[in-house]
Amino acid sequence: MRITVQLEPPAAPPGTVEYTWDPDTDILSAQLGSRGDGAGMSGSVGLEGSDGSWLVLDVKGGHIHAVEVAVWPDVRRVSALAPPATVEDAAVIVPARRSQPDVASLEVDTRLSADTNSAENTFHFRLGRSDEARTVRLARDVLLDVDAQSRIAGLWLLNVPPCPQPS
Repeated sequence: MRITVQLEPPAAPPGTVEYTWDPDTDILSAQLGSRGDGAGMSGSVGLEGSDGSWLVLDVKGGHIHAVEVAVWPDVRRVSALAPPATVEDAAVIVPARRSQPDVASLEVDTRLSADTNSAENTFHFRLGRSDEARTVRLARDVLLDVDAQSRIAGLWLLNVPPCPQPS
């Protein structure tokens, strides 16, 4: 199962993103500047990789407000990792499920992989085995890949500050 989203014209320009690292656990959080609330799902969406990795999306009124890398998948270094040249501005809506509109938490098992550039400031998480995807901007430095069936296929975190080194 994958998370289906709706893409709509943006109501506001892309917001900012604030990254924070938990120095004890290496959990990376990205707080996205809000684009407002809507009528979609509110709660958390957990994307669990078969290797035990976790990405958590915090959703409020259908809009993704935060991303957390709770448990990292194995990260592969790619010398020339860059986001797609074409990125669309769109409002991304995670709709409430008609069969369970009051569900506030959703967990999805998927294949989850991650790449980073040599500077480790750009990360690309891929979900499943999607070949073609369009990329939309959630916030200035957070992008979402959406496949032809309008399902989340990937996530880009750009300009990520370095993880604090243990002292």
